[in-house]
Amino acid sequence: MPSHASTSERTTNAGRSRRSYDQFCAMARALDSVGDRWTLLIVRELLAGPRRYTDLHADLPGVSTDVLAARLRHMEGEGLAERRRQPRPASGYVYELTERGRALLPVLTALASWGAPALGKPRATDAVRAHWWALPLREAVRRAVGDTVDAGVALVDVVLPEGTFHLRLDENGNQDGPVYGEGPAAEGAGARLELDAEACAALAEGSLSLADGVRAGTVRVGCPARP
Repeated sequence: MPSHASTSERTTNAGRSRRSYDQFCAMARALDSVGDRWTLLIVRELLAGPRRYTDLHADLPGVSTDVLAARLRHMEGEGLAERRRQPRPASGYVYELTERGRALLPVLTALASWGAPALGKPRATDAVRAHWWALPLREAVRRAVGDTVDAGVALVDVVLPEGTFHLRLDENGNQDGPVYGEGPAAEGAGARLELDAEACAALAEGSLSLADGVRAGTVRVGCPARP
């Protein structure tokens, strides 16, 4: 007698087969959309705004070109992302999240906070990117400043030994704009944080508050350099 798999093959409107849990359950339906390996990490990258395929591949070390292309097609089919041509003078295409894709921000933020205590020290095989700290740090900073984000600190530059990125703390980042980006904020940040990976992990898991980090000197706060 053949064994029954836990998932079954379904065919999308585009004619591609995908795996489904076939359960009338909100969590199962969500996992049908984002449960494949790499999908949520692609969302993490696209929360920084539109990205070219080559940029996504560079910041997702370990994913093959075939798998990345398949995941992006799946995300388009699920209404999580869309592919569009860049306006001139740029050329080529970019991928960006739809409103439904951006709605995954609190899911990824919660996963990052939940996973932070398991980080430990980087393994020899671990790839490292500074901006991978963006989502847990954004939540930690938002906790520190409270529910209302003052316009003067809506943008925060974060400097790590591995690189610099910036955070957008206001609700615009939740709804229709990027929540973080590479490098310092082009429009000028209201504050600058300098810290290392150990302090990032402590802030992410909640064992260190931003205020305590500043008092201990593990987090340094200052004004961004002006051109």
